[in-house]
Amino acid sequence: MHFNPYGGAAAELAARLVNAGPDEDLRELLAAADYKPLGTLKPAQDAELRRWIGELSAVFDDPTVRRLNALLAKTTSQPYISTHDDRLPHLHFAQETAPVDERVKAYTAVGLATLFCDDPNRIGRCARDGCDDVFVDTSRNGRRRFCSARCSNRVHVAEHRSRRAG
Repeated sequence: MHFNPYGGAAAELAARLVNAGPDEDLRELLAAADYKPLGTLKPAQDAELRRWIGELSAVFDDPTVRRLNALLAKTTSQPYISTHDDRLPHLHFAQETAPVDERVKAYTAVGLATLFCDDPNRIGRCARDGCDDVFVDTSRNGRRRFCSARCSNRVHVAEHRSRRAG
């Protein structure tokens, strides 16, 4: 499914953040996601992003208008058009001069809200017991239930073995 940049890249970044381990370097995660302009991530900003991850996680558990509006209300959203880093004109929802944590919060909140408005069933948490990872469903039919092929295969192999044993 084709998403606009906010329903796609920003929502995917939200999922990456939620799936990040407690010791994962968030600056490296942002850089790997091609989040620009990145800048420095101070310890207080890192702590704020880790708190924000909990709020993002709750959206993957219960994507509702109420929850997403609450997320949006907590950001420094000020939409404007940007052309940084030789990219085509695109919307930003926080000033480029704002601290990284504020920009990431606005970006991910708008991304999840945009995705929800496009199709609320595209936000999910893995259906495999024992896996808490989240995902953005970009499949054609929008019926994804697992975070990865690995989790899907584990469940389907277990189901197949159970049927054969029974």
